[in-house]
Amino acid sequence: MIYYRKDTDQIATIILDMKGRASNVINSEIVEAFVPLIRHLQEEKARGELNGIIITSDKKDFLEGGDLESLYHEDQAEALYKSSQRLKELFRDLELPGVPVVAAINGDALGTGFEMALACHHRIVLDDPKIKLGHPEVKIGLIPNGGAIIRLMWLLGIERTFTLLLEGRRYSPQEALKVGIIDELASGREEMMEKAKQWLLQNQGYRSPWDDPDQRIPGGTAHDSLLGHQLRLLTAKLSAETHDHYPAPRAVMDLLAEASKVDFDTAYRLDSRYYAKLASGEVSKSMISTFWFDKQAVRSGFNRPKGYGRFRPKKIGVIGAGQMGSAIAFTCIRNGLQVVLKDVSQPIADRGRLYIEERIDQYIERGTFQPSERQELLDNLVTTDQNDRFRDCDLVVEAVFENQLIKSKVTREAEEYLDEFSVFGTNTISIPISTLAKDSLRPANYVGIHFFPPAETVSLVEIVKGEQTTEETVARAFDFATIIRKTPIVVKDVWGFYAARVQNTFILEGIHLLQEGYPPALVDNLSLQLGMPKGALSLADDLGIELVKKYEDQAAAHYGSRYIQHPAATALQQLLDAGRTGEERKAGFYDYVEGEAPVLWSGLTEMYPTTREDYEREALFERLLFVQIIEAGWCLQEGVIKSHAAANLGSVYGWGFPAYTGGVLRHIHTYGHARFIQRCAELEELYGQRFRAPKYLKQLDPKQLGELTGLIDD
Repeated sequence: MIYYRKDTDQIATIILDMKGRASNVINSEIVEAFVPLIRHLQEEKARGELNGIIITSDKKDFLEGGDLESLYHEDQAEALYKSSQRLKELFRDLELPGVPVVAAINGDALGTGFEMALACHHRIVLDDPKIKLGHPEVKIGLIPNGGAIIRLMWLLGIERTFTLLLEGRRYSPQEALKVGIIDELASGREEMMEKAKQWLLQNQGYRSPWDDPDQRIPGGTAHDSLLGHQLRLLTAKLSAETHDHYPAPRAVMDLLAEASKVDFDTAYRLDSRYYAKLASGEVSKSMISTFWFDKQAVRSGFNRPKGYGRFRPKKIGVIGAGQMGSAIAFTCIRNGLQVVLKDVSQPIADRGRLYIEERIDQYIERGTFQPSERQELLDNLVTTDQNDRFRDCDLVVEAVFENQLIKSKVTREAEEYLDEFSVFGTNTISIPISTLAKDSLRPANYVGIHFFPPAETVSLVEIVKGEQTTEETVARAFDFATIIRKTPIVVKDVWGFYAARVQNTFILEGIHLLQEGYPPALVDNLSLQLGMPKGALSLADDLGIELVKKYEDQAAAHYGSRYIQHPAATALQQLLDAGRTGEERKAGFYDYVEGEAPVLWSGLTEMYPTTREDYEREALFERLLFVQIIEAGWCLQEGVIKSHAAANLGSVYGWGFPAYTGGVLRHIHTYGHARFIQRCAELEELYGQRFRAPKYLKQLDPKQLGELTGLIDD
């Protein structure tokens, strides 16, 4: 668990090595184990037999975060406050033994794990770009619970701390050094330990800034009029951006303002109170469930076909050097894969190389990559206009224009040089995989691998199984996605697959509000206030009116005479008849002028006069949300996706369903299952069949919605 040794210079080394675990984790077990150790260190100091402490790890990581499962199931704020205070006492005892303490960080230190490092007086990290450091808690609706906000405030100042915690980034060692949350880098473990020892011997009597009466918070406190004004502006900006759906960022801001005005111990208690309120709230529970447990389950192979060995590709082909293809190539390169990027001519392919070089330079500037890595990364890239360069590729991804003839042509040309084991993936968004596979030389090896723009940052990838795609091919595509650090969900080959199919219901409902007489600006503003990334009308323009109409037509063709077409289909056709196809043609629901912000088309109010002057905001919110949840329910019932985890992650990552809800299925849990089904019936009576809840949702066990993961049998 915890090992202790001391050298002749009276330097004690504490080695973390939790038995039975792949990683060291902060939990009640390790907190209890520290109690006698802290007492022993205090006794040694009292006898004059201790000059310093080094904390390090014997595992590949330093220390990971806390026990999220226990946290998820604890809903009593008082219990959460007490557990937070207990952890803080441990860290306080650690930094106040009367001797300097160094964290010698040999691997990942995230969340609560990094809090222990912050409680040390000095932080030295191995210079390995794979190591990740920092506080990503805000991404799951939480704030740090061991006093990190207070310590970071004293190290960086209020504004820099707020920005750092709001981003929730996992920093590489070089990035962490730049932002000032660590102090030194070391090239190897031996150098790290030697640097730690030397710093301890040279800094006897060292105190942290918050324990030094001569130190002040950098940049001032909220008492200062100028900073106080700036904090108010930041708070207003935060509210405008999040519409106050996310309590964690607001808690960080409020805590920083309050904590800067009081002494450290009082700030410590304030920190625990804010944490307890957040951790016992529904938003954090929903976000923990989806963004931690669901994500871990999916990435570990929750819905991956069983019985197939792990696929470990080394060389990837990408067809199409446009923005999507180049982004896919960059994502592969940064994860250690070799890439052949091909287009119709060498100059066009080289444009893709230029895009990748620019991305690498951006990452070097912020410290993710080192300048010395630039050439190494580029050495893994070959640009070409020749198909024979795909000869030894393990997998090829096609990312060309959305045209069946073009896709079939480039597929056949590339497949001639692939062996019988290679996988061919298409990045199509609207053409059925089974249709495209008919022109493939090896349809069993043909699969949809659907990335979402921008491909280098969006986590989700849809793995689409065609009629002839083998389970082994699906498993290989799944493994490829995890290797490039994506979250893959396996979906059925139907119109729009999963994400676009459900997203379309949101767009159509927004357009129908326009038909009902609601002002177009209201429709898009309501979408944003709800937490969607774009307004329904703006999103329709972004995708293209023709594509939105195509998805609706495909749905009608799929269900046949049973299908009642969405009333918004007529509006789509009217816009197309008027020659307004979307942003690409500079004319859709909006007008587009180069260099200016889009403006709603004035003809909209002529086509659909505004007749609704007042509205019930929550009722319209429900309509926009419920159509998405109901369609996701149909996808589950029809086997388009196989699990609640995939449904939730696909919704938040795939089309931007509000993250504070935890996703489409998780929102039913928050809303209440019985209440949700009843409300669906009311909306169906008012607005029609599209609000009919599928049998799958009606028959759900409400308890299942609150479980950390839920699987549907194949």
